[in-house]
Amino acid sequence: AEPKAEPKAEPKAEAEPKEGDAAAVREPVKLGDPSLTAGVPGDGPITLEQIDAWLAEPKNFVELEPILPLGLSQGAAQITGLDENPLTRAKVELGRQLYFDPRLSLDSKVSCATCHDPSMGYSARTKTGVGIDGQEGGRNSPVAYNRILSGPQFWDGRVDSLEAQAVGPIANPIEMGFTHEGVVKRLGENAVYRQQFEKIFGELTIDRVGQAIAAFERVLVTAPSPYDYNEQLRTFDGLDEEDIADDPDLAAKHAETVAFLEKNPMSESAKRGRDIFFTEKGNCTACHVGANLADEKYHNLGVGMTKEKPDLGRFVVTKDPKDTGAFKTPTIRNVALTAPYMHDGSQGTLEEVVEWYDKGGHPNPHLSDKIRPLNLTAQDKADLVEFMKACTGPTPTVETSRLPE
Repeated sequence: AEPKAEPKAEPKAEAEPKEGDAAAVREPVKLGDPSLTAGVPGDGPITLEQIDAWLAEPKNFVELEPILPLGLSQGAAQITGLDENPLTRAKVELGRQLYFDPRLSLDSKVSCATCHDPSMGYSARTKTGVGIDGQEGGRNSPVAYNRILSGPQFWDGRVDSLEAQAVGPIANPIEMGFTHEGVVKRLGENAVYRQQFEKIFGELTIDRVGQAIAAFERVLVTAPSPYDYNEQLRTFDGLDEEDIADDPDLAAKHAETVAFLEKNPMSESAKRGRDIFFTEKGNCTACHVGANLADEKYHNLGVGMTKEKPDLGRFVVTKDPKDTGAFKTPTIRNVALTAPYMHDGSQGTLEEVVEWYDKGGHPNPHLSDKIRPLNLTAQDKADLVEFMKACTGPTPTVETSRLPE
């Protein structure tokens, strides 16, 4: 008898793209690339047809390998969260939609961007956050950029990830005033959102909402500032023109640096301020260190400690008396755009902030040992302010209005 023919295998249906399909091929991408935050192609509300076309593109599911811009690039080793929550264009785009969508709040009037507005330096002009029904919170709105270099979040570091931070305000009664169950149900009733969560994550849960928003926030970074290019120019000190010209890469780098500073000069006042900032004279680097000019630690500056019931800050999280009234160090990058300042928004200008540090904060039993009177001159103070202004760089162009229909 002739051997039986082996049954032919049924052809496998071509799998739809999902996160991780292209994990073997990682796409290096410079953070700040406007294509990451440009939104789904098209005009008006995002339709199901448009999102289906977007999700059918395999490139949108390729894992991204982020490259930090000049200045921040020195902190590449600080990048956090990508092992647990890899970046893809599809995920970043979903997070962008969620970030700007007020439907994440109970009354559909408050979004993440309400307190972290791109036009306001990813913060807000109010002393404290303002949520549903105009309710005022107790703390100033922290910035949403350069979070890719930050682990614990909020002024008191009460959550250990950007993902956890992203969903916290949704259920806060004085912020977005909703519930996690309620927002998941609302998103699930929207076909455009439902399709994205299914194709990107395979499910719609509050944890996935947090992952998407965190992915979007991680691509929000500050571009190089006059300070960064001035630091780069300093690396050429000691080299003559021939040394530079003999190395094509070095010559190109030098030309780029000079060209930038010609259009965006760092003033002599700012340069003096830089020297104050980075020396014992200003003592600023006791806390403002690293690529993001923030140590990611918590310090008591005496802010608000004279109140009858002061905000106890980090102590509420750790119960350690040394953390009483201590709050997380904010970044100096783009600080000129994010007034008012301090955890309670009590300082309206950078000049006021410098005065606060100059006098050594406000005495209290828990004052940080890093805070001391500086005895700066009026010119020193003005120079420090100019230096902080020179730490300002553009943030990516972001589509803010295109949301699911």
